[in-house]
Amino acid sequence: MGKAKACKGGKNQLQVIHPRAAGIDVGSKFHVVAVSAEYDPDPVRKFNSFTTDLHRLADWLKAVGVTTIAMESTGVYWIPVFEILESRGFDVILVNAREAKRVPGRKTDIKDAQWLQQLHQYGLLSASFRPGEKIASLRSYLRHRERLTEYAAAHIQHMQKALMQMNLQLQHVVSDITGDTGMRIIRAIIEGERSATKLASYRDPHCKQSEKTISAALTGNYRPEHVFSLKQAVALYDFYQKQIKECDQEIEKALAALNSDKNPPSEPLPKARRTQKQKNEPGVPIREMLYTLTGVDSTQINGIGPYTTLRLVAECGTDMAKWPTSKHFTSWLTLSPGNKISGGKVLSSRTRRTKNRATTLLRIAAVNIGKTQTALGAFYRRLAARVGKAKAVTATARKLAVLFYTLMRYGKAYVEPGADYYERQYRERVLRALSRKAAALGYRLAQKQETSPVTGNVS
Repeated sequence: MGKAKACKGGKNQLQVIHPRAAGIDVGSKFHVVAVSAEYDPDPVRKFNSFTTDLHRLADWLKAVGVTTIAMESTGVYWIPVFEILESRGFDVILVNAREAKRVPGRKTDIKDAQWLQQLHQYGLLSASFRPGEKIASLRSYLRHRERLTEYAAAHIQHMQKALMQMNLQLQHVVSDITGDTGMRIIRAIIEGERSATKLASYRDPHCKQSEKTISAALTGNYRPEHVFSLKQAVALYDFYQKQIKECDQEIEKALAALNSDKNPPSEPLPKARRTQKQKNEPGVPIREMLYTLTGVDSTQINGIGPYTTLRLVAECGTDMAKWPTSKHFTSWLTLSPGNKISGGKVLSSRTRRTKNRATTLLRIAAVNIGKTQTALGAFYRRLAARVGKAKAVTATARKLAVLFYTLMRYGKAYVEPGADYYERQYRERVLRALSRKAAALGYRLAQKQETSPVTGNVS
């Protein structure tokens, strides 16, 4: 029987990598902290989650001589602990709960904290990615803005429901009831206007439907309870729009803080690939501020607009060197194949489930790019026809991730190769494969010669 080869770099004994390590089991009411018994006779202590107790926790760790701390990212309870300890000069790492899972046995808060401390002491834990303080601040504003947008969208549905209860078919004659035409008509209804002809006159000149069609759709049954529901839904929608504008101002301040020590690139900002703004995009000069921040214009990549770029930067940061290669980056995004092997047999190569927001953004961009006449669009359609749309979305999202990584780290400008680029590549691969098969069978492929048509009279 052959001997199984050990992994490279394997050693007989574990070596202590972080002798001054601590582990924290985070909870909602209290936190359990464990350090090595060599440095304190009472190595496990419990601290309440109040701010004063968190500072006492930091004082004790300083007195013991701890330099690095590991904790699981439990809900949102870890955030104040992390921020206070980081501000006190500790090297704090967040750990994925899947990596720190205990072996079967008794489970208590004390044992969890000791287990984290032991794993971190021997360097067996890898830190989850967390951007710098300023990027994390920008990320918080953007995530809050997304929630506000979701809340506003719920009230758009309430407006549509109230209109349908009055049999006003506004959504069938305008593409967006929150557009100029829709909101002017809705506000007029709330103010008491009931004439369908008068309401149709609020039509925007760019609206595709005629006033006659809009007038027919606005002949309804105006019951007071439904008008009241519409009025309140509009008031709530306007409130959230106001909150979103305030959030946009904070986002602009956060971007300005990031650019405070940046010099504008010497090269002018490239011409925008698309001039039309994305719906719900912040009213901030995103492209200009991001170009100053990163020195590159990632909006030149098809499928990635200014708002998508802003959210990707907020989730991933600007320093791509934290991932040694693009493969590490796509693995972090869970866009690379899995590697579940047992007994020398691949059991599964499916990509893992994830809640990574950057992955979600790239997947959405992949779906949208599949509708375009671009190289990536052709790649998506060809792959979708062969292996299905789900795998095509993952593969296209991975390509977008690699392009984004390469541009952000190395500054290589993206050049659109054209819609027929992947089609030519696919045709060449098919021809090479057919040539190999023909050669194996003793044949040789030959290009078909086109014969010229016969001309002249036929007797």
